[in-house]
This record gives sequence, structure tokens and C-alpha cells, in this order.
Amino acid sequence: MLDAALKTQLKSYLEMVREPIELVATLDDGAKSVEMRGMLEDIAAQSDKVSVRTDGTATRTPSFGIARVGEAARVEFAGLPLGHEFTSLVLALLHVGGHPPKEDEAVLESIAAIQEDHHFVTYMSLSCQNCPTVVQALNTMAALNPHIRHTAVEGSLFQDEITEKNVLAVPTMYLDGELFGQGRMDARDIVGKIDTGASSREAERMTAMDPFDVLVVGGGPAGASAAIYAARKGIRTGLVAERFGGQVLDTMAIENLVSVPYTEGPKLAAALEEHVNAYETEMIKGQRASALRVAGEDGLHRVEFEGGGELAARNVVLATGARWRTMGVPGEDEYRNKGVTFCPHCDGPLFKGKRVAVIGGGNSGVEAAIDLAGIVGHVTLIEFLDEMRADDVLQRKLRSLDNVDIVLGARTTEVLGDGTQVTGLVYEDRASGESRTVELQGVFVQIGLLPNTDWLRGSVELSDRGEIVIDEAGHTNVPGVFAAGDATTEPFKQIVVAMGGGSTAALSAFDHLIRTSAPAAVAS
Repeated sequence: MLDAALKTQLKSYLEMVREPIELVATLDDGAKSVEMRGMLEDIAAQSDKVSVRTDGTATRTPSFGIARVGEAARVEFAGLPLGHEFTSLVLALLHVGGHPPKEDEAVLESIAAIQEDHHFVTYMSLSCQNCPTVVQALNTMAALNPHIRHTAVEGSLFQDEITEKNVLAVPTMYLDGELFGQGRMDARDIVGKIDTGASSREAERMTAMDPFDVLVVGGGPAGASAAIYAARKGIRTGLVAERFGGQVLDTMAIENLVSVPYTEGPKLAAALEEHVNAYETEMIKGQRASALRVAGEDGLHRVEFEGGGELAARNVVLATGARWRTMGVPGEDEYRNKGVTFCPHCDGPLFKGKRVAVIGGGNSGVEAAIDLAGIVGHVTLIEFLDEMRADDVLQRKLRSLDNVDIVLGARTTEVLGDGTQVTGLVYEDRASGESRTVELQGVFVQIGLLPNTDWLRGSVELSDRGEIVIDEAGHTNVPGVFAAGDATTEPFKQIVVAMGGGSTAALSAFDHLIRTSAPAAVAS
């Protein structure tokens, strides 16, 4: 089941298992059960601390649990955790086997403090780059706390269950039988929803922190680059972000990062985080900024956060990136995650054999349509302009597919549904003014990005598009406040450009710092 290279790699990881563990499988005679048995036997063959049993009695087949010998399994996979989820499997083996997880100490304490019994179920797809974060967080919680169980369900293998629960976006999480959340969440986010006191404790901790010399707001490529360049100067540096990685986490193939012929978003985000952590940087995740108060007489800017608390800094680098642009039509919000989605890689497998639409004829829209055409029954691409803006090579590929229709010069006016899920959409032919209805089950919106700058209105200058106005050195109109990346007026929204902008902003911040005040920590 596992190739030789993967077995060798797995063997080295399993050397870190401290306590004997067993893989308890629930199987039948189906092909997937045969594959699962082979995979589990391959895993057990790599370590004398791992054994396999096939007398499981789980409700889903095929499935397997991971347990310390003599204990009931609290971590369970229903389906084959391959693709993006293979890392989740390896980490689960390690953590159940006693290897300590890499997690913030405050989060670990909050996990340990949960006293109520909880059972989480996560519906995921193997092509989803956001799902592993949720699966790994909940597996870790289950491995550490005997009150918590977690089952990760591969949606494409349990289609009847997906249909029954009307799961149309992944990851989707249930807690004790009730919908808990959808989308990317890490352990801090999950614990915060269970233990509301954790949020207030974190707010108090943040407010009590000493001022930073440079505080970076945002954890994408621009923010990571800014934090690295600031920390290398030996000054007190902080980075705060709602999620580290930003849009990169939602990107599958990256082929234009200079010197890296190919990588994937989550892999790049992990490398960026490792690089930031190589320096003395205070990293705070799971926090969304809500306001910027520019410096007063004390010379300190202050950033406030939705969860409460604030951080003070002599200089601030704004690198908050952008988010998916929405259509702004009736039905879009009502049916978000009920057929309206923004990630073809994550949610595409949930629409296998169904009819869907892709809104947008740029590169992202055409790439989404091409990818979906190999999964779903039929794709209708709808573009507002009279021609697609995607690269010619992509357009040629799209037009060669026999299950794709292309509608140009059309304005989407409404998303239709039956109250629980999408049933169609209405678009207007811009030339004739005629309205037409398309029956379908999914709508994938790919019409560009909006800067995450609403919270900055009134504090720094924004363009008519809401972008932070900067000069060639990353300065905003406020002394001591700098910006970089997709949230700014920089015209080219590319990873490599954002990295350069982040380093430029950090160097400008350091220059401003040494000219205006003595750093809290002086570079040696």
C-alpha cells in the first residue's frame, strides 16, 4: 500500500513513539477495506511499538482508531487518510504514542482543562488543504485529553452521510451531534469556542505585554518577511495574525516563486512559520485586528483586537492581505457553504457528478473550471466581460473539455435555493437584458480579492479600492506605520512581490526606529 520511500520516512518518525499503540480496524470485504488493511499492516511493520487489530466495532466501515494499548481509541479515521491527510495520520500516531505536540503552552493548558466529555466529527476531503489543520488540532486534543474523541470522515467515501447532513463545504465540524463550525480552525480557535474564558485570558496576556519595536499585523508572505527582517535587526519584534499563512493556505500549486519550481500553499506557509520562529519573534495567532490607534504623546501605536485586548508598538507593519470578493447578489450569503463556495480544491469532491457554475473568467476561475470538470458532471463558467481574461493556454484547455459551457457577457443576479441548498442561479445577458436560469447544485465564486482594511478606515490613508496607500519604501501617511502585500496599492498581487514588500517595510520601520527612539533591544 505504501511505497518504499514513504515506508522509510514513516519508520524514522515512528522511532519517536514512546508508548505502544494499536490500530483497531473495522473492515468488510470491500476494496477500500482491503486498501486500509494493507496500509495499517505497512504502518505496523515499521515499528515494534505499533500493532494492528481487525476486531473493531465502529459504526463506519472502513475505519480505524488509534489507541494506546489497553485504552479505548479516541482518535479515529473513517476512510483512508492519504493525500493532504497523511501528515494528520503520522502526527496522530506520534501524539497518541506519547510524543509531545508542537503547540503553544497556553493552548495545551486550555486543552487539558476541559472536563466535559465531547465527541467531534470532522467531514473532510483528501484534496482540501484547509482540512488537515482542523483534523490535526482535534486529533491532538483527543490524544491529550481523555474527555475528547475525534472522528475524521472522508466525505467522498461516505456520500450517504454527506447527503443526509447536507455537507457542501469542508472542513465541516460537528460537536456532540450538532454543527460546530466550518472552515479552517486551529486548536486555539476550537478551544476558544468551547472555553470562552480562554479568549479573555489571552486578551489580558496580550495587553500586559511590553511594547514592541516593530509589530507586524498579518501572517502571509508579506507579514512573515517583515517579521524576519525586523527580528534579524535584534529589535523586539511581534507578529499577530488571525491565521498564519493567509491566502497562501488556500493555494494549491505555486509555480512562480523564484528558485522554487513547484510547491503547495500549506507547505510554503509551514516553511515561512518555521523561518519566523528561528528568530526571537513573539508570534500570536487567532487574533483579528479591529482598530488602529496612532501614536500619541507616548510615541506608541496601539492595535486593538476583536477578542479584546491590545498590543502597543513603536512601529507597525500592516500586512493583512486580502479575502475573496463576493458577488453581492441575493442568495449568496444565505447559501454560503450550502452550495456557494470559494475553494474548488477543498469542496470540489463534494459535488461529484453534479452540475456547478464557476463565476469568473480570469486565471483562477478558468483553472477552477478545468479542475472541477474532472470531478463534477457539468461546469458552466460565467464571465461578466465579453471575453475571458485568463491566459490563452488555460482558455484552450477549458474549451477542449466536453462537459463545460462558457457564458460571456453575463451578470449573475441571484443564487437560487430550496432553503437548505443551492438549486440554481439567475444571470442577465448584458447585451439583450434577458434573464436566464441555470439549474445546478454548486456555485464556485472566483472574481478576485478585496483588501482586509475595513478596520483601518480613519487611521491611515486608503485608496478608492480600500487599499493602503504606500510609497516605494512601504511608508503610509502615518509616521511609524508601514504596509506591504496585497492589502496595499502595490499593483502586482504576487507572493514574491509581497515578500519583497514585507522586507522593504521592515527595513523602513527599522530606519524610522533608529532615527526617532532607542530600541528596546539593541542589535549586537
